[in-house]
Amino acid sequence: MTEIKCPHCGTAFTINESEYSQLLSQVRTAEFDKEVTERLHSQQQLLQQEADNKLQAQLFSKNQEIEKLKSKLTEDQQASELKKQESLAAKDLEIAQLQAQIESLSGQTQQEVDKALALKEQEVLSLQAQLEKLALEKESEKQTALTVLEKERDQVKNQLQLQEKESELNLSSLRQDYESQLKAANEQVEFYKNFKAQQSTKAIGESLEIYAETEFNKVRNLAFPNAYFEKDNTVSSRGSKGDFIYREQDENGIEILSIMFEMKNEADDTVKKHKNEDFFKELDKDRREKNCEYAVLVSMLESDNDYYNTGIVDVSHKYDKMYVVRPQFFIQLIGLLRNAAMNALKYKQELALVREQNIDITHFEEDLDVFKTAFAKNYQSASKNFQKAIDEIDKSIKRMEAVKAALTTSENQLRLANNKLEDVSIKKLTRKNPTMKAKFDDLKEVK
Repeated sequence: MTEIKCPHCGTAFTINESEYSQLLSQVRTAEFDKEVTERLHSQQQLLQQEADNKLQAQLFSKNQEIEKLKSKLTEDQQASELKKQESLAAKDLEIAQLQAQIESLSGQTQQEVDKALALKEQEVLSLQAQLEKLALEKESEKQTALTVLEKERDQVKNQLQLQEKESELNLSSLRQDYESQLKAANEQVEFYKNFKAQQSTKAIGESLEIYAETEFNKVRNLAFPNAYFEKDNTVSSRGSKGDFIYREQDENGIEILSIMFEMKNEADDTVKKHKNEDFFKELDKDRREKNCEYAVLVSMLESDNDYYNTGIVDVSHKYDKMYVVRPQFFIQLIGLLRNAAMNALKYKQELALVREQNIDITHFEEDLDVFKTAFAKNYQSASKNFQKAIDEIDKSIKRMEAVKAALTTSENQLRLANNKLEDVSIKKLTRKNPTMKAKFDDLKEVK
């Protein structure tokens, strides 16, 4: 429950969270409309001021050109007048000279004098006619220039009027766009509220995952044709896993970019509200265990937090290479990270080439060590078996010598036994046995 105090009467009353959110939405909408109106008004004034300034600059430029033409025309008229005065002075001088000649030449007739005067008068009239014609030509040029300038000025005025009308139309169109966007945003907010209210807790979380997967599949063929973007189904040793993994490699198998995504959403009427920071630690562990370069939390939590509502929020000061975004900036963030990764791809390829060369040398050395170890093992085994065979031969020789010795001893014993056998006689056997001697004697007598 939230307590609110009336600013007019000072009465305090209590409203629930739903009524408080509705009241806050109305205030935000009014403030937003007021801000949009003020921005449109200021933009209209700025466009009007720019148009006026442009018109004044163009009029000032044309007036300067008119003044220059006027001053030039005045100078031409003054030069013509001066030339006319000089010509008249020269003619007067000639007339005076002629009169002097007339007076000095008394032998000439009056008729010749009149004829000469008539010729001079004709020349004077011709010069005056030329001066007048020149003045008319200058006047005509001046009028033509003024007419052209007036036409250009009228065209500039007409263009400014058209620009003003276009500005008004643009402002009107901009206002309509703002209103339509505002209406669409309000409708979308209401839709999400109703949508969340009708879903279970599990469905709310899965709806954000479905949204992210659908948005990515819309642009997969055009923007990310070779990318892998699937759910993370491998449970780590801690019994944890992320929601989605993005991976992309070049034709040589060098990784361009890898991102671990976690999607978080909750119902508006949830009693215990979670914070985005509650999931940073597990997301960072998932990123490291799955060998991903970046970690991104796509979250609709803390909807009233201006820090997370600004767009793409970098939280790498807490956990390395981690970002928090709202769902509408999901694709834009992948594009930004991919562009940055493409700029570094050349260095990754060069590093992979150097590593591959070093690995080739290491493999050669390892193979040589394995060969040496195996050869040494085989040599030791052969040497051991050879020595064992020699020992067995020595033992056999000793056994054979023992057998030889035993056989030799047996032969001697048999020889002695044979000698003893040959030496045996009845006389010797009965020498100390009277009984046996008596029996042998009886046996002889019987024969």
